Amino acid sequence: MSKSENKIASYAIIGFGNIGKALARAFAHKGIEVSVATTHDPESFASAAAAIGPEIIPTTLAEAVKADVIFLAVRFESHPDVAKALPTWQGKTIVDVTNAYGVPPEKMEGLPSAKFVAQAFTGGKLVKGFNHLGAAILDQDPAVHGGRRVVFLASDDDGAAAEIAGLAENLGFAPIKLGGLSEGGLLVQAHGNSWGQLIFQDLISFA
Repeated sequence: MSKSENKIASYAIIGFGNIGKALARAFAHKGIEVSVATTHDPESFASAAAAIGPEIIPTTLAEAVKADVIFLAVRFESHPDVAKALPTWQGKTIVDVTNAYGVPPEKMEGLPSAKFVAQAFTGGKLVKGFNHLGAAILDQDPAVHGGRRVVFLASDDDGAAAEIAGLAENLGFAPIKLGGLSEGGLLVQAHGNSWGQLIFQDLISFA
């Protein structure tokens, strides 16, 4: 058994705005510990983290990126700043929760937004996910009328997609894998002045 299979994965959320807090509450609801970080001193948001639950650990960006799985819940334009926190993201899984609405497509070199983000995280495995739900919906209990709220996932790495699908299930969601970033990723991206077909779709699975 490899080291990665033998240990419990560690989690971090970069960004503590509405989406970051909603994700943190999802972790706290299931009693799963997660680090949270911003570009500010952790003392500045420690009380907000404590209000969510003891599972939410405020920390520095440098400490947060030591986690195995990192949720990128910052503004799309800020992702390069986060990427600079490590020289290589080898062995890390990055969950891209950003939306590039309003960002001119030419600034993304004609790539799907998740592919563009993936370029910045050299060596890392990127999964597009959790971005299609607005913060107010993501903040709600994923258990709905006997079903589970759906989250869409897209990745060019099948292992990473399976890892985040398992985490999504542990958080109470029903994951649906859409395929690669250039196919499934297009369905859940905001790009220029348009939305992918599955953005804002609040679906429930009763399976």
